[in-house]
Amino acid sequence: MILIKLGGSIITNKEKPLSARRKTIDSLSKSLKKIKEPIIIVHGGGSYGHYWSVKYDMHTKEKKYEIRGVAIVKNSMIELNKLVLDSLLKNRLNPYCLPPTDFMSGNKPIPKKIKEIEKIAKSGLIPVTYGDALWYGQKKTYILSGDKIMSHLAKILKPRLCIFALNEDGLYSDLKSKKIIYELKDENPSIAENKMDVTGGMTRKVEEASKISKMGINVFFVNGNKPERIVKAVKNRKFEGTLFRGQRNA
Repeated sequence: MILIKLGGSIITNKEKPLSARRKTIDSLSKSLKKIKEPIIIVHGGGSYGHYWSVKYDMHTKEKKYEIRGVAIVKNSMIELNKLVLDSLLKNRLNPYCLPPTDFMSGNKPIPKKIKEIEKIAKSGLIPVTYGDALWYGQKKTYILSGDKIMSHLAKILKPRLCIFALNEDGLYSDLKSKKIIYELKDENPSIAENKMDVTGGMTRKVEEASKISKMGINVFFVNGNKPERIVKAVKNRKFEGTLFRGQRNA
């Protein structure tokens, strides 16, 4: 089984509020059809969820955020999720919408529910979940990032590998030369951030990918604008991107 995160910067134009990259989403769907083993898809919020999160000053910390903002963020994520689901269906895949509230209680994952996701994936359906604004309790809410969801799922399901589809070729050792780090040997690469991203951007992705690799799982960062690279990573062909090698003895 494989976990695939479709970054918000891939499926939307983060520089333009509420703008989906429909052609890119379709290209990703066509490539995912070439994967002949169970997959679970997680997607980010991009210029949908992140746009409203910034507007209403909502973050990953549990707080009493404005309820109007919570409602709008959730609605925008449902809208973006529908676009992803429609693309998968159009390309003759069988997505199964799975809001994070189906497997989260407050800020804690529910192991029994997450194990059910594996059964769904192995049935031939493709579970599709996403980052969202979640209820925490005592009138508090928080933003659960898609990157964090990847860690929650990986810890319990132990997939064969995890793939993060980015808007870059991978991580760079130097931002000016854009020299790619093919295998991360430290946790201090050059990172470019987007001011619209309230969930930690690339820094959060590196943190979560590092956690997952320490579970003994290989994690690949690939350019989602070139979706064939996702297929290559799955099929162990010549890899183009950055690898966080699973540390099985950690």
